[in-house]
Amino acid sequence: MTLPIIIVDDESAILHSLSQLLELEDYLPTTFTDARKALEILEPNWPGVILSDINMPGMDGIAFLKSALKIDSELPIVMLTGHGDISTAVEAMRLGAYDFIEKPFSNEHILDVLKRAGEKRALVLENRELKNELSAQGVAGPRILGNTAKIKELRRVLTHVKDIPADVLIKGETGSGKDLVARYLHYNSTRHNENFVAINCGAIPESMIESELFGFEAGAFTSAQKRRVGKIEYANGGTFFLDEIESMPMALQIKLLRVLEERRIEPLGSNKQVDLTIRFVAAAKVDLLELVGRGEFREDLYYRLNVINIEIPPLRERKEDISLLFQHFAAMASTRFNTDTPKLTAEQIYHLKMHSWPGNIRELRNTAERFVLMGGVSVLDSAESLTNGKAEMSLVEKVAHYETSVLQEALLANEGRLVDVQQQLGLPRKTLYDKMRKYGLEKDDYKQ
Repeated sequence: MTLPIIIVDDESAILHSLSQLLELEDYLPTTFTDARKALEILEPNWPGVILSDINMPGMDGIAFLKSALKIDSELPIVMLTGHGDISTAVEAMRLGAYDFIEKPFSNEHILDVLKRAGEKRALVLENRELKNELSAQGVAGPRILGNTAKIKELRRVLTHVKDIPADVLIKGETGSGKDLVARYLHYNSTRHNENFVAINCGAIPESMIESELFGFEAGAFTSAQKRRVGKIEYANGGTFFLDEIESMPMALQIKLLRVLEERRIEPLGSNKQVDLTIRFVAAAKVDLLELVGRGEFREDLYYRLNVINIEIPPLRERKEDISLLFQHFAAMASTRFNTDTPKLTAEQIYHLKMHSWPGNIRELRNTAERFVLMGGVSVLDSAESLTNGKAEMSLVEKVAHYETSVLQEALLANEGRLVDVQQQLGLPRKTLYDKMRKYGLEKDDYKQ
């Protein structure tokens, strides 16, 4: 990722020269003559470094420094100072500035300071992300495994929205883990002590779905012998998950829309309404907007559900997570079947990655279970796996995939012990660490 740099200075010549220098060095500079404008784009976890002059009209550098650090106390802010401002620069350091640079400055000096500040910022954000993940993964309940950028971003978004009292729409292909994401949201939120209720809108007969959702009073219809609490009321206080929402009959969509808007329900045969404090999570495996365009899904319901939109990447777009997920499912299967977990070979890992996985996580889990039951014999057709991958991968990508497979095989065989991995592969420690960082591999993921 290109490091963004905010430059704040009232001298346009300095802004221009610094901007040119940083662009040539592959940074992403944004310039401001007014410090107050710079504050408007800052937010917690902003990933860059700030260069700010001290003496400026309006909001000066010290006032800007204080305001910026209120937004994020660990922002790296480098102060630019004139010869007579050393005492002010020292004061800025005391207040939390990362460093100060005296004018006139050399390009080498400023680039060195920015490089170090950028590395520190990356480490701070990495540690924050790790703490958030550890906090979430430490809670009893489902976990979202993976180290690829798309999965890290998914976990970040879920952590951010888990306690926001807004409805959620999840989109993902069949088997991609929509139910898992819904449960993850619930069990990592403040609602985790309340009920999580899930229904599949495509699995309940149309004649029954209304009574299943809303419940009914005794005598509401011929077979209603006694009162029954509906699924929505049972989930009150917690989370109600509507899977395959695209299958919901149009007449029921109207009633659901009313529930979402009024936050209350009326059981069949009752004149009393039940107030709801509930989060609705809906999931679809197709593009609901396309259904809206064809008149097969209500537009107003779509926009009412689509307050927070979560998209789950298919497994083929997170190939580096495949061996980790496979290992996880194989370990679960071994426990269930009371047998040892067979070791994956580099060739088997390679074929797993070459497979297109149309069934996504569900298909991978089933493959891992067969692998365990068959004692480690490969259950994928190698020719099919290679054919699936050949057309869309360059030579560089294939080499990278194979290198990753060899590393993962060694990590699995040695249960994450890096000293043993070094000896097995004949790699210097730094080379091994560099390659693991390059491919997003974590030793802890391979410990038994």
